[in-house]
Amino acid sequence: MLRVLILWLLFLPFSAMAQGAATLVADTITVGADRTLTAQGNVQVFYDGTTLSAQAIRYSQSGDTLSITGPIFIRAPDGTVLTAEAAQLDPQLENGILRGARLVLNQQLQLAANRIDRVDGRYSQLTRTVATSCQICATEAPLWEIRADRIIHDELERQLYFDNATFHIRGVPLLWVPRLRLPDPTLDRATGLLIPRLRSNNQLGVGIKLPYFIRIGDSRDLTLTPFLTSETTTLEARYRQAFLSGTLEINAAASRDTLRPGELRSYVIAEGQFDLGRDFQLNFDIEGTTDPAYLLEYGYSSKDRLDSAIAIERVRDRDLFVADITYFDSLRDDEADETLPPIVVHMAYDKRLFPEAIGGTLTFGASLDAFERTIDTPGADGRDVARVGLSGAWHRNWTLPNGLIINASTALEVDYFAVRQDPAYETGLRAIPSAAATLRWPLIRRMPTGTVHILEPAISLGWTQSYGTIAPNEDGTLAEFDEANLFALTRFPGEDAREDRSHTSIGVTWTRIGASGARSSLTFGRLFQDTQQPSFSPTSGLSQLRSDWLVSGSLALSEGLQLDGRALFDDDFEFDKTEVRLNWQSETLSLAAAYHWLPEDPTRERLEPASEWSFDGSYIVDEHWTVNFDGRYDVAADQPRTAGLGVEWRNECVTVDLSVSRRYTNSDTTDPSTDFGFGISLTGFSAGRSTAQLARSCSN
Repeated sequence: MLRVLILWLLFLPFSAMAQGAATLVADTITVGADRTLTAQGNVQVFYDGTTLSAQAIRYSQSGDTLSITGPIFIRAPDGTVLTAEAAQLDPQLENGILRGARLVLNQQLQLAANRIDRVDGRYSQLTRTVATSCQICATEAPLWEIRADRIIHDELERQLYFDNATFHIRGVPLLWVPRLRLPDPTLDRATGLLIPRLRSNNQLGVGIKLPYFIRIGDSRDLTLTPFLTSETTTLEARYRQAFLSGTLEINAAASRDTLRPGELRSYVIAEGQFDLGRDFQLNFDIEGTTDPAYLLEYGYSSKDRLDSAIAIERVRDRDLFVADITYFDSLRDDEADETLPPIVVHMAYDKRLFPEAIGGTLTFGASLDAFERTIDTPGADGRDVARVGLSGAWHRNWTLPNGLIINASTALEVDYFAVRQDPAYETGLRAIPSAAATLRWPLIRRMPTGTVHILEPAISLGWTQSYGTIAPNEDGTLAEFDEANLFALTRFPGEDAREDRSHTSIGVTWTRIGASGARSSLTFGRLFQDTQQPSFSPTSGLSQLRSDWLVSGSLALSEGLQLDGRALFDDDFEFDKTEVRLNWQSETLSLAAAYHWLPEDPTRERLEPASEWSFDGSYIVDEHWTVNFDGRYDVAADQPRTAGLGVEWRNECVTVDLSVSRRYTNSDTTDPSTDFGFGISLTGFSAGRSTAQLARSCSN
C-alpha cells in the first residue's frame, strides 16, 4: 500500500531548523509506540531540494537519527550525487556515516570510498578513496585515477584535499604526492596550478609552461606562467579586473635568453573599456616591447606596428562624438618611428536632424586632426599637419509610383590646414562644395517555386570642387574602389583628399533569394570622370578618366557555405586587384579561406605583384578527434609564410592536444622558427571541461 506522510508533525525540531517540511513516500509506513517511524519499499524523501531514495528508513525521535538501508541514492540541489550501501545520518543529512559510498560531483568527478563521514553539512571525509572522471568498468582499470588514504571535500569552499595520494594510469602508479589540493568541478575560479604545457621551439629550445592562477577576489585575478628552457628564462603574467563600469586586462612578459645575451627583453599590452556615464565610453590600449623581434619570436603577437591609444566616444541615434590620441611604434626593418608620424590626435562630432519643412536628413559635423613627426628634416618625412574642419550635408530619397527611387544630396566642407616643415604646402583654408543625384529602379520577379529575383540598375551624377589651399594627403592614401562606394561622392577614406571633378557612376545589381534561404548577388559597375585624379594610385582602378570595371559577387547557402569576391579590370581585361573569400560551416567542418592578388605599384612601395592564399579551419573527425589547421602561402614568391596543425583527442575524462606551427618569415631581426606544443587536461578538477556526452560503455 502506497502512503504519503508529511513529517512536520513528527519531526518538529527538524522542521523548525530547516524552515520547511520533509515529505516521505514509501510502500509501507509504520509508527511504533516509541514514536519510531519505519518506512519500507521504494522509499523516497524530499527535503529542501534534496532527494533521497532507499530500500528502508528508520527514524528514531529519541536519538534523532536516520538509519537507512540501501541501495541509497541522494541528489543535492547543486547536482551532487551520493550513493551508498548503508547510512546513519541526522534528519538534516548533515552529520553521519555512509558505508560503501560513491560521491559524484557535477556529473563529472566520481569519488568511491569505503566510508564517508558527513560533518556539519559542509565536509565529507572519504576513507580509502579512488577519484576519477573516467568510465569505470569491472574488466579494466580506468584511464586515470587518484588513490588516496583520505579525501576531504569542503562543500563551502568547493575544494578537495588529498592525503597520501597516488596518480595511476590504467592501474599503474606513476606519481605519489603526500598532500594535494584541487578544486572540485563546480568551481570556476580557484587559486592553484592550471594545465601545464610543453613547448619546443628551434630558437628557444624545449621547455614547459607552468601557469599558476591567483584568485585575488570575485572581480580580480592574476596568472603567472614561468617558461623555462635551456635558452630562456621567462615569466609571463596576465592580470584581469572587472569593475562595475568596465574591465581591465594586462598581459606582459619578461625574458632573459641566449638570443640577446645580457638583455632583459619584455613586452606589455594593456586593454580597458569603461562606461563613463551619459553614454560615454572610454577605451584604451597600451602596447610596448623592448625590441622588434621579441613578440614574434615568443609567439605573443605578429604585429609589425604597435599602436597605443586612448579614446572617448559616444554613439547615439542622432549624434556621434569621438576623441582619441594614438602613439605608433614601428617594428619594421625599413621604417623609422620619426616618419610614421608617431603621435596622432583625432576628434569629431556629428549631429543628425530631420527637418519636416524640407524633408530628408541634415548632418552637421566638426572635426580636428593633428600629428607631429619627431624628425626635423623638411619635406614629407618631417611634415607636421593640423586640420580643423566644419561640414554640413543634406540628403533625401523619393520613391515614384513606378518604383523609381531618386536620391539627392549636397554637402559643404570647410577646413583649415596648418602645415609645418614642408615648403611644398601652405597653411590656409579650403572649401569643398559637392552635390549628387542617384536614380535606382529595383525590378522584382517572383517565380512559382518561391524564388525571388531582383534586378536594380542605377546611375549617379556627382560634382565636387575644391577651393583654396592644397592639402597634403596624409590619412587617405589607400583608396579602394568597391561596391560600397561606387555611387559615393568620394572614394578617399580620410578627410585630407577629395576628388576634384564631375563624375558619372553606372552599375547594376542582380540578387537572387531562393525559397530554401540561399542568397546570391552580383554587382557590375564603372565610374566616368571628367578630370584625371593624380592622387589615386595606378592600381586603385581610379587613376584614369574611365575607371576599371568593378565586378563583385556573393553566395550564401543554407548549408553553411558563404562565398564572396571582387575584382577590378580594365577594357583589355588586365586585372588590378582580385580577392576571394570562402567560409564553410557545417557540423563537422569549419573553414575560412581567402585569396588576394595585387599588381606591382611603385607608389605603394610594391615593386612586384603580391599574391597570397590564407586559410584556417577545424575538422571534427569523430566524437574524440578534432584537427585544426591554418596557413598562409605567398603565391608570387612561391613559398609558404606560415603553417600550423593541431590535433586534439578527448574522451569523458581527459583531453590531449598536440600542435606544431612554422613561421617562414625572415628579416634582419627575426629568423624562421618552428613551435611544438603539447598539453593534457583532466576533466573533473575545475579547469577541465565537461565531456559527459563522451561517456563510453563498458564491454562485456
